[in-house]
Amino acid sequence: MQRMFFGAVVIVLAGLVGLQVTMADEEKNDSKYAPDDPSLEVATFAGGCFWCVEAGFEKIPGVVEAVSGYSGGDEENPTYKQVSSGTTGHTEAVQVYYDPEVITYQGLLQGFWRFMDPTDANGQFVDRGKQYRPAIFYQNEEQKRLAEASKKSLQESGRYDKPVNIEITPFKSFYVAEDYHQDYYKENPVRYKVYTFNSGRFQFIEKVWGEDQEIDFSKYSPENVESATESGGNGQAANRQGKGFSEEDFVMPTDEKLKQMLTDMQYKVTQDDATEPAFENAYWDNKQEGIYVDIVSGEPLFSSADKYKSGTGWPSFVRPIEPNAVVEKEDKSWFMTRTEIRSRVADSHLGHVFNDGPKPTGLRYCMNSAAMKFIPKDEMQAAGYGAYLDEVGPPKS
Repeated sequence: MQRMFFGAVVIVLAGLVGLQVTMADEEKNDSKYAPDDPSLEVATFAGGCFWCVEAGFEKIPGVVEAVSGYSGGDEENPTYKQVSSGTTGHTEAVQVYYDPEVITYQGLLQGFWRFMDPTDANGQFVDRGKQYRPAIFYQNEEQKRLAEASKKSLQESGRYDKPVNIEITPFKSFYVAEDYHQDYYKENPVRYKVYTFNSGRFQFIEKVWGEDQEIDFSKYSPENVESATESGGNGQAANRQGKGFSEEDFVMPTDEKLKQMLTDMQYKVTQDDATEPAFENAYWDNKQEGIYVDIVSGEPLFSSADKYKSGTGWPSFVRPIEPNAVVEKEDKSWFMTRTEIRSRVADSHLGHVFNDGPKPTGLRYCMNSAAMKFIPKDEMQAAGYGAYLDEVGPPKS
């Protein structure tokens, strides 16, 4: 497979592993690679080099097969030579066959974000041109809705310096790539590793995602993901129905709805950045094991295992339950500069973080009870938070 390298690197790598492959136009047969199982569902994604995208999807539990090919253009039965010239309108893509009883489309999206760059519409890493543009080809309205919601959430997360502008477009056709492109990462492991390392893909993913690169895909199994028909798109309703929290399906309630569903104190804290009275709130001295979630959305925030008695009169934690569970913002109110903590998805004001906490982090996440809902450990499974059971434990003090 031809890939773009620069200067001496091209010469060295070509001599080392023989990246130039003599290509013959091969007859493509869709059924040759597609699993013969009508219970499987299909999704189509493009994220640059299909070797890498195929390898990424085949590591996700529930994915039975990922097939490299071409999509997004009008040319029928294109060859690699034609597509790589940039004249067909196609981009390198991967057809994913997955078991919906094991993994949801939301889970595929979360995996996809972690092995590509959704901010670069003109190629991916060292591979430039529309023939390497990223895209999500939705095959029905549900896939479209979930893809757009996930894209919006990713944009609002602030994870990227540039706008998330990946194309989300209707699926038209998919043409299977030549045999030598299928399972390339397995059949040619040395060449694959050399290419991926020098493409810049791995370095980019590590920089953007860090520790969040690894996913607990059990969170995206059907039983742990809220469906839109059950919840009406409201994460709070999902929590009441025992479906946990679904980022893709959560829709922020209107201000009028928030005033109906929250107490006066909960509204003032989460929406007006107020602070509840010390020692006169629900969780400052809570010693139960369980999980603390956003009162508005139900998104997981803190674990009882990270809670400690700070003596301040507010519930305090040494860290959030996941590194990206909360968002930090500069707060210059009250004639001082502090670091405010807000929930990532619902943007609820939670409290502030200070550098006077105990080990291992030295941090004190000083939160408002009114911004959170506590779910005891013995109720977490039924409430849809079973994936976090291993994260909770007795408070530190």
